[in-house]
Amino acid sequence: MKEKINWQKEFIESERFNDRFSKNLLEHGAKNFMQGIYLGYMYSRWRKIRGLDKDDPIENTGQMQSSFKDNEKKIK
Repeated sequence: MKEKINWQKEFIESERFNDRFSKNLLEHGAKNFMQGIYLGYMYSRWRKIRGLDKDDPIENTGQMQSSFKDNEKKIK
């Protein structure tokens, strides 16, 4: 079972984003849409710093690359 990590607290302690706006946002949460976007940006930065972005599934790039001609060959 994975432990629950408080990423906001860990990010404040790491002092990566140590300006007053970011600290306030991490402590009290987003109040509008743009603050929510910035909070999401900080979360993705935290995941990248911790190396957790490597756990994401690899995107399947091969599935929608067939052409119309390939499709016609399958039908015949």
